[in-house]
Amino acid sequence: MSRAFRRSALIGAGLSAVLATGTILVACGTGSDDGRAELSVIGSYVPVPALPGGMGAGYLTVRNDGGTADRLVAVTSPDAGSVTMHTSGESTMTAVDSLQVPAHGALELARGGHHLMIMGWQKPPAVGDELELDLTFAKSGTITVTVPVKPLTYRPGS
Repeated sequence: MSRAFRRSALIGAGLSAVLATGTILVACGTGSDDGRAELSVIGSYVPVPALPGGMGAGYLTVRNDGGTADRLVAVTSPDAGSVTMHTSGESTMTAVDSLQVPAHGALELARGGHHLMIMGWQKPPAVGDELELDLTFAKSGTITVTVPVKPLTYRPGS
């Protein structure tokens, strides 16, 4: 067997091993496409209510870096009597039972769209206080976040 033939055979065998390994990794799946949601919460805040102890709103973003969608099905707080999910249209606000968190996407709760309504404060919130929110998801269970109370006129990024 010639030296050139042996070298070509070894290179070919090595290349076959690399390709086979790559095929196995693709078949098994990699990263966050393993069939579950990977949730995190960013950008949360609650503007101080216009009336002391009055109804307040909550805003945040739920990111899903996973390969499966999930749904936000409930929000509670030990700091408030009730927290409900709402969506706003041009001139209406409607309570909703759940909000979709898409795979590889985000659920944004922001002014003029989806948001939380917070009522029955345990104590009137003031700028600088923090509110605990327990976000319950259909598949991922409950995530607890600490949300800062901001001035009524606060706008993220400004």
